[in-house]
Amino acid sequence: MRAPKKKKDHRKSDVIPLNDLVNEMFHSFRLKSKFDQEQLIHAWERLMGKTIARQTKKIFIKKEVLFVQIASAPLKQELNLSKSKIMNILSKEFGREVVKEIVIM
Repeated sequence: MRAPKKKKDHRKSDVIPLNDLVNEMFHSFRLKSKFDQEQLIHAWERLMGKTIARQTKKIFIKKEVLFVQIASAPLKQELNLSKSKIMNILSKEFGREVVKEIVIM
């Protein structure tokens, strides 16, 4: 009597972590920068603190420029003087440059 044939396993033995797969998908569809920009907007309070977040009236990104509308004139002036520090905070958080410029309004 013959031994039954073994079914071939067509799956690859290499396992790809889900995180790598998602990152590859974002890169393929050119969504990574848009995703990071949305993450930046949602992380604004955590990155800049509650005081600045409370004074932030509007925040959005257009063509890799971060626009931040601030209610307080003194805070607006302080943030304008601290743009490079803000860029460093954002770059450190995301591991790369997410926006090319910041406009404080």
